[in-house]
Amino acid sequence: IRHSYVEILDAKTKDKLCFLDKVEPNATIGEIKSMFHKSHPQWYPARQSIRLDPKGKSLKDEDVLQNLPVGTTATFYFRDLGAQISWVTVFLTEYTGPLLIYLMFYFRVPFIYAPKYDFTTSKHWVVHLACMCHSFHYVKRLLETLFVHRFSHGTMPLRNIFKNCSYYWGFAAWMAYYINHPLYTPPIYGEQQIRLALIIFLFCQIGNFSIHIALRNLRPPGSKTRKIPYPTKNPFTWIFLLVSCPNYTYELGSWLGFTLMTQCVPVAFFTLVGFIQMTVWAKGKHRSYLKEFRDYPPLRSPILPFIL
Repeated sequence: IRHSYVEILDAKTKDKLCFLDKVEPNATIGEIKSMFHKSHPQWYPARQSIRLDPKGKSLKDEDVLQNLPVGTTATFYFRDLGAQISWVTVFLTEYTGPLLIYLMFYFRVPFIYAPKYDFTTSKHWVVHLACMCHSFHYVKRLLETLFVHRFSHGTMPLRNIFKNCSYYWGFAAWMAYYINHPLYTPPIYGEQQIRLALIIFLFCQIGNFSIHIALRNLRPPGSKTRKIPYPTKNPFTWIFLLVSCPNYTYELGSWLGFTLMTQCVPVAFFTLVGFIQMTVWAKGKHRSYLKEFRDYPPLRSPILPFIL
């Protein structure tokens, strides 16, 4: 077997960091990262970005040395991606926060409202219903993170967790403060409005879960293969005929339901900000589907059927 030589340079300074001799031609980038890690223990594989060009795109772990446009001595450039944290850890932290923060306001723990309201409960049943819905939503997300989602990327930069947590935790506190406030007033159309809102919320939660299951079943365990998602026997997935990312469509619907139920400005604002962010993600996903699959169904929109 012809062995290859691999040299790894720093992408910024062009200093030689590592020279690997006797590398098998069928070695993957993932294996080369592991070898590099042995000589530089501070850079574990998830921190490494290995590229053919200092300013180029990162190579995938699955890429095989002999399939890359390199000679017998391959020169790669290394960039440190910074401290990494697993997606599961990120999601569990992101979602446990809102669950517990909301409950602190619901139980009116001291130092939030005036002392005379400590540990009192609201006289409006919609406040108790809203707490059940909010808690249900985040418990669902936590269970999905543990048992449903398969992550194609194992890690993300550690700094992202601070950004993401401040978003979810901050909004949960802002919403909970007003919904559980002793002066909170229930929705203007009363019981009918709350009932309709609850139906919308639950319908969309079931829909969102159905999409997550359908997406999970597309990807066999341990693989990174991507396929076009199609409707299944479950009627909640039939929206795939019209939308590329119906998980976001249902998520938006859930929060619109919660906004209608609580008739609360911070909730409406959270829904709007979430909608803008999900639209950005959905458009990106839609674009990558179109790029990757020539036979991608032309009728689909990213998030809202025929509109967006």
